[in-house]
Amino acid sequence: MCGIIGIIGHEPVNQALYDGLTVLQHRGQDAAGIVTSDGRKLYLRRENGLVKDVFHDRHMQMLQGNMGVGHVRYPTAGSSSSAEAQPFYVNSPYGISLAHNGNLTNAHVLKKELYRQDRRQINTDSDSEILLNIFAQELSRQNALHVTAEDIFAAVSGVHRRCKGAYAVIAMLTRDGVVGFRDPNGIRPLVYGVRESAKGKEYMFASESVALDVQGYRLVRDVEPGEAIFINLNGQVFSRQCADNPKYATCIFEYVYFARPDSIIDNVFVHKARMRMGRKMAERVMREWPDHDIDVVIPIPDTSRTSSLEMAYTLGVPYREGFIKNRYIGRTFIMPGQAKRQKSVRQKLNPLALEFKGKNVMLVDDSIVRGTTSGEIVQMARDAGANKVYFASASPAIKFPNIYGIDMPAAKELIAHDRTEEEVAAAIGVDRLFYLSLEDLVQAVSKGNPRLKDFDCSVFTGNYVTGENGDYFTELEALRNDAQKTKRENDMAAIDICDSA
Repeated sequence: MCGIIGIIGHEPVNQALYDGLTVLQHRGQDAAGIVTSDGRKLYLRRENGLVKDVFHDRHMQMLQGNMGVGHVRYPTAGSSSSAEAQPFYVNSPYGISLAHNGNLTNAHVLKKELYRQDRRQINTDSDSEILLNIFAQELSRQNALHVTAEDIFAAVSGVHRRCKGAYAVIAMLTRDGVVGFRDPNGIRPLVYGVRESAKGKEYMFASESVALDVQGYRLVRDVEPGEAIFINLNGQVFSRQCADNPKYATCIFEYVYFARPDSIIDNVFVHKARMRMGRKMAERVMREWPDHDIDVVIPIPDTSRTSSLEMAYTLGVPYREGFIKNRYIGRTFIMPGQAKRQKSVRQKLNPLALEFKGKNVMLVDDSIVRGTTSGEIVQMARDAGANKVYFASASPAIKFPNIYGIDMPAAKELIAHDRTEEEVAAAIGVDRLFYLSLEDLVQAVSKGNPRLKDFDCSVFTGNYVTGENGDYFTELEALRNDAQKTKRENDMAAIDICDSA
């Protein structure tokens, strides 16, 4: 999962891009990058690390120009090497810089195709570089000095024909403008907004609407599935549907975990969706366990706070903050490497014993993935003196890997894969476990926007909207299992040692 942003205006955009990336930092903590253009030349800074660590005063002063693109990354199919930090750049045609959120499921086929047919060399393992070169190749089919909106739309149509998977994209053409587009299923989010300045209108694309809000941009709307929106240097806005059969199949896990609660995605308020999840979890408890003995509802911060509060209110039991979070530790779910995740849990959370001692506690989290974090937290609650520990997940059981840009591991590393609800409860050490049903989750989200009838729910159902076959999953499992990730991290560490020797 990544965060992307693009701005085109009348004043330098370096600070605005930086501020936008800090707001999107929750979407990726592995690397950050910004590229700007003054209409003739590009200025690029990208490196591993958090936004505040990648960009210093000297870098900000160097990032000149009134348009630019930014990216925050965490690794999925690729490595955590700084060579794969985005945005990526290709000089022909026109000088294109691109930031991508998602994952191409036919990346290996495209990589071979690019070399054999298009004579383009791919230098990294990132599917974002492949996507950039596909877009560039499609755009190179016209020969004018400056591209037009028609050229852009023809190129995006070509991307849709060739690429499979999930992609929300912001691309900048050095002398021409900025374009944003989504895959035909709209799996990954992308919005755009506008604000008035003394010199005219300025535009921003971003993964989440909160990046617009904090800088005074008005949310215009989401980029539609399959649609491309091109904004040229004169501030003219052009849009077109570029896919043959577009449909909404938004990733429902955006609402469960990834998005900030103050964001709006596909015209659904994330905060309200999570409130409805909490209400439906409480209704399940009351339906299946009317004589429950829950004394207190405690969220596992931060994502589950909204649903926990609504669950407690509906159940009529107290809501308490039982864990104090160290805000200087990154999101555990998106940390590469199992050992690093396990170590970080107790560094990140510290229980308030007075909220646990002698009580029957209902812990609430957004989801249970590997079960590592959940098991650690349950033990922390018991160590703090809880009498009984119950657990509610604001999403259904995650049984299958995600192939659209979320680093959910190989199926065998998911705790709910081939386990019943009772077996998962025993594995994480709770007295009782409740999952939100998929039907309730879909209703909780789609109530905010009747157009959303279908979602990407593949992590729960194993049904993938782009129809991948078994060979892809065998390859994915070999790439994403924790043993392979640890080996890649060790290999990169060895390279870094050699480079610094």
